[in-house]
Amino acid sequence: MGDIEAPNSNQPRQSILLSILPSKEFASSRKGMLLIAEVALSFVSFVCFAASTAVAFVTVPLLEFLAALFLLFAYSTKFNERFKGFLWPLMDFMRCVTASIIFFIISIIAVSKYVDGSSKAAGIFGFIATIVFALDFYLIFNELANFLKQGGESNDEPSRQQDECSDSDSD
Repeated sequence: MGDIEAPNSNQPRQSILLSILPSKEFASSRKGMLLIAEVALSFVSFVCFAASTAVAFVTVPLLEFLAALFLLFAYSTKFNERFKGFLWPLMDFMRCVTASIIFFIISIIAVSKYVDGSSKAAGIFGFIATIVFALDFYLIFNELANFLKQGGESNDEPSRQQDECSDSDSD
């Protein structure tokens, strides 16, 4: 009789799982869809490289998978807004640029040099990942360029300027 659990005992597990997953708003946004695609393609490419004779290339998809997964978590939980010391768009831009270049190189090598099927599949998924990473860095570059054309002003700038000009000694 004491082994029967209360009907509400599954709710803490569900709330923990839902806190790990990205929010529906972020997952349906353009950045969310790109990051989910990057995570999925990097993981599939990692599995294909691990099962192929081109196992030497397994490091790149693994590192890109972990980096994209970290940024997916950071953006979906608004972790990036709490740490303003990091230049998140620049870090994301550099990750996408290096990932697209390196994925392109290892995909060409995997398709041309190795003959097994999983190496060819890893190369094809690598080419698709190259396109997704290139699209992401193109969109990030356009956002950064538009931000810099506007003079780099954000919503916080006027309040900072007023604070600097005030004669208050309360600081």
